[in-house]
Amino acid sequence: MIAVPAPLRPVLAALAEIGRVRFVGGCVRDALLDRPSEDLDVEVSGTSFDTLAQTLRRFGATDVVGRSFGTVKLSLAGKAYDFSLPRRESKTGQGHRGFKVDPDPTLNDTEAAARRDFTLNAMAWDPQDQQLIDPFHGQADLRAGILRHTSPAFVEDPLRVLRAMQFAARFELKLAPETISLCQSIAASYHELPKERIWAEWDKWALQARKPSLGLLVLQETHWLAHFPEIAALVATPQDPIWHPEGDVFGHTLHCLDALVNESDWTILPADTRRTLMFAVLAHDFGKP
Repeated sequence: MIAVPAPLRPVLAALAEIGRVRFVGGCVRDALLDRPSEDLDVEVSGTSFDTLAQTLRRFGATDVVGRSFGTVKLSLAGKAYDFSLPRRESKTGQGHRGFKVDPDPTLNDTEAAARRDFTLNAMAWDPQDQQLIDPFHGQADLRAGILRHTSPAFVEDPLRVLRAMQFAARFELKLAPETISLCQSIAASYHELPKERIWAEWDKWALQARKPSLGLLVLQETHWLAHFPEIAALVATPQDPIWHPEGDVFGHTLHCLDALVNESDWTILPADTRRTLMFAVLAHDFGKP
C-alpha cells in the first residue's frame, strides 16, 4: 500500500533485524486515500533507543531531535525521515504541552496506537508483511466519512478540537456524535492553547481544505465557534432573502468558501495567495453583523 522509496528500503530491512517496524500516522491515512504524503514516519518497537540510533547512523547523518520522545531524524538522499519508539503519554498540566512522554518499546500495536487523536490517524502499515494494522477501525471510519476520537484521553489535549476542524475540511469528514460531545466538554480549555498552535491549525485549514465549510461547522457543533467571535456573529444575522436565499450570513460565508476552493485554478495558486484569499472570503461579510 505504501510505496517505499528505494533509499529507505535497506534501512527498513536493517531495522527489521532489531525490532518490529511500522509506518504510522498520516502517511497510512493518505495512502488509503491514494494521496501523496509529505512525511513517512516509522515506529520501531522491541529495541532500545540507543540501538535504534546506532542502526540508523549506518545509513547517513542522524539528528537526535527528541531523545525524551524516543525520536531520531535520518537524512537520506536529500530527505529527512523520523524514526521513533512507541510511547506512552500522561497528562501532567494544562494545555497542549502539559504531557509526560515515556518511550516504551514493549508496547503492542494497539497500545501504541491508543495515544493517537483520531481513528484515521491510529492505523499502521507493516512493510514486511504488507499488512494494514487497524485496531480502532480507522479504515471503516475513513470510508464512511467519519472523524472519531480514538480514546477518552482525547480530552487531555484541547488542540485536538482544532485539528478536527482542519481534518474535517481537508478530508470532507463529519464528527461522530460522541466526539462532538467530548469536544463540547472541553470548550473552556481553548484558552490554554498557545496562539501559534491555534494559527497552525487555521493555516492548514486555509491552505489544504477541500470543503472549508465542514471545518467551520465542526466549530459550531462543538461550541468552539464562540472563541472566534467575528465568525460567531455571522450566525443568525439575517440577509435579504431575494439576494440571499441560502439564509443567514454564516450560511452565505460557507457557500462562498466552498465556491472559492472549487475554482479551476485554485490548487495551482501560490500558498500565500491561497491563504490571503481564503481569509479574505471568510472575513468578507464581518461588517454585516
